[in-house]
Amino acid sequence: MGRRIAIFPLGGAILLPRTHLPLHIFEPRYRAMVSDAMARDQRIGMIQPSGPGEPAPLFSVGCIGRIAEIEALEDGRFNIILSGETRFRIARELDVSTLFRQVEAELIEEDGDSRTVLAPSERAALEGEAKAFADTLGYAVEWSAVQSLDDETLVNAIAQIAPFDIAGKQALLEAGSLPERAELAIQLMQFMRREGRQPGTARPH
Repeated sequence: MGRRIAIFPLGGAILLPRTHLPLHIFEPRYRAMVSDAMARDQRIGMIQPSGPGEPAPLFSVGCIGRIAEIEALEDGRFNIILSGETRFRIARELDVSTLFRQVEAELIEEDGDSRTVLAPSERAALEGEAKAFADTLGYAVEWSAVQSLDDETLVNAIAQIAPFDIAGKQALLEAGSLPERAELAIQLMQFMRREGRQPGTARPH
């Protein structure tokens, strides 16, 4: 049986297991969602819209996040930090009376055999491309701090922070292993450098 999840569709923003995502919640429907989550299990599902519309169509894969920190502002808005737990796949969207959307979802079991470290050559290729990417886009990066990150943290930080388009972000989220995600991140950075593309904007649906 699937799990009932309240979802927050937000293009250009992905959450991955063992990562954190800060969010400013201001729309009434998502303020209601956060209040509901805090009264229950503190979990919401981050997912990207796959196209325009109201309600927007959704990609099938997202990630459940636990509200690890919350700041309630006087006017009803919230600042929250989500802690990524488990990816999920939507089985069906539920017919609900809440302002926010809810789905029945199947949790994606992470492959216990998946590598959580990169080969030295993979790590070197990722760091090299990240430096070229940052230089091309004019980003200031503290590389000594980057070098101290473990492989999973580095790969997932690039996936979350780099201004890839929605489809690229989704592909990174759905990657089946850390080496696969790292290779895809390299390809996306190379593509953006060649195209000279600039960051887009994300907005909730």
